[in-house]
Amino acid sequence: MPINTDTRLVPIPGIPHLQLVSPLGLLAPLPGKWAGTGFNQIWRPFHGPGSDNFLELNLTSETLEFSDIGGEIPNRGLVQDDISLFGMTYLQQVADAVVKDTSGNPAGIHIEPGIWVNVPLTTDPGEPATVARMANIPHGTSLLAQGTAQVFPGPPQFAPVDITPFFIGAPGNLVPFPSQQLGNVSAFRSAPADIVGVTQAMVDNPNSVLAAALVGRTIHSTTVIRISTRAGQNTAPAVGGGVSDIAFLDGAAAPNARVDGMEATFWISDFTNDADGTVGTLLQYSQVVVLNFAPLSWPHVSVANLVKQGVTKAPIKDIVDHKHLVKDKIEIKEHKVEIKEVKVEIKEHKAEIKELKHELELPFPQNPLPGPGPVELPQGGPVGPGGPAGPATPAPSFGQAFIAPAERPTVGGQSGGAGAAGPAGPAAAAPSSPAAAPAPATAPAAPAEKAGPQEDGPREA
Repeated sequence: MPINTDTRLVPIPGIPHLQLVSPLGLLAPLPGKWAGTGFNQIWRPFHGPGSDNFLELNLTSETLEFSDIGGEIPNRGLVQDDISLFGMTYLQQVADAVVKDTSGNPAGIHIEPGIWVNVPLTTDPGEPATVARMANIPHGTSLLAQGTAQVFPGPPQFAPVDITPFFIGAPGNLVPFPSQQLGNVSAFRSAPADIVGVTQAMVDNPNSVLAAALVGRTIHSTTVIRISTRAGQNTAPAVGGGVSDIAFLDGAAAPNARVDGMEATFWISDFTNDADGTVGTLLQYSQVVVLNFAPLSWPHVSVANLVKQGVTKAPIKDIVDHKHLVKDKIEIKEHKVEIKEVKVEIKEHKAEIKELKHELELPFPQNPLPGPGPVELPQGGPVGPGGPAGPATPAPSFGQAFIAPAERPTVGGQSGGAGAAGPAGPAAAAPSSPAAAPAPATAPAAPAEKAGPQEDGPREA
């Protein structure tokens, strides 16, 4: 048969289009609320005698919430055609889990609003698909860090991270300080009462906190996101990224605390708890911000283990127990042709279905008993000429009014009450009354309707 060149493929009405790939790419698991704990370390400038630095250590509690940005974000191009970004806003809030504020609540130490975006591959510059994070720090710093996202088999792998300062521009030339050793008493480190639970292993390698969170959990694959404010350092792209500080941080002759750069790695993993089989999603990160002051670069390291909130996932056992639902889905797919045929048939009979629906919506008839017209009941006593006075005959109930045609009683002289046409029966006994006149022995019978099948519902007189 000839090919119809005017044919267009369009979604069938009533069947939702399933978008299997999120425009957020590998950032897709992030939207929602995450909560957990972590560890923070920062070398702060110290304006006082005895030292130019202070080592602050914090056990932390944290919430991190992501919200989708509706629709695409168009980016206009000149040397390349336009591209569209897709992204989400986020709000990070971190508090000290040990130190309390004046109200007795965990003391807040960090808040950060920002945006994550998924960036498609580009030809000018020639870069692969990337992700980017735009962050605003209340101290007076804004940064843009860009990088890549990939999926790897197995659980996350954490390389050690060192908090030891080094000479600016020479990361291998380390300058350790006594305050790094918790066994040394130091006035230039967080007080012992404020760091209960912090261990030397955590100070030596903050990423050990991340590794400890994997104990007792089974993870089969991990999404790894690496970003940096330094273009081309440890990750694509080769251009872009950067940091901007307020004047106070940059200083004049020397910096107060200039932010030299930031690198971070995020790991997203679906896990199963070995103890009870429950499952969840884990977001872990390790971030290093380098501050420059007093001729050194000072690493500021933050790590956290966050679990996605408000998402209840069944244990693997429950999934196995309900595998029949998957079979049902397969069966539906196998009968797709028949389902389509039924749908077409319904569409062809749409007019008849609409007409029947209209008839069903009509109000109930006012005179449900078939006959030449409404039957009038006398105001005293049973129906029939010369019947003695007595209580009024009650109207038929709803159930009596809809008796099947073959079961409806006959209206006749020998009937004790009013009814539809039917065979005559014995006369009902009249109630006695001292003032009532005696009834005749027999009453002339009313003409009975011709027996035979009748139509249900009202009919015209």
